[in-house]
Amino acid sequence: MTVIVLTNCPVGLRGFLTRWLLEISPGVFLGAPSTRIRDLLWTEVRTYAGQGRALLAYQTDNEQGYAFETHDHTWHPTDHEGLTLIHRPTARVPRAESPGSPGSPTVDVPRQGWSKASKRRRFGGGR
Repeated sequence: MTVIVLTNCPVGLRGFLTRWLLEISPGVFLGAPSTRIRDLLWTEVRTYAGQGRALLAYQTDNEQGYAFETHDHTWHPTDHEGLTLIHRPTARVPRAESPGSPGSPTVDVPRQGWSKASKRRRFGGGR
């Protein structure tokens, strides 16, 4: 099984992929091509994606049962003790300089979520 997800890619590339894969949603392609065809399709996607992003996920014989590749994406696959995980970069903001500290170090800021606590804090709801 192979899944290719395109974001902000040319329409011609989508038409090209529909020759071998089924487009189940705009930009989401699904099919079961051979390994050779999958590699050729991925090469074409990387060549003609332009300013867009692409993600390829396919079934393989490893501990996870699948593998994936990315093209022009901020999230990158990383190997962690034999498992492939997605590395999501965090937002970095400059820390306010205190007197006597050289340079401007940066701090990782956690992303704001939509947990119940976050909703209460944002909208002032309480019990």
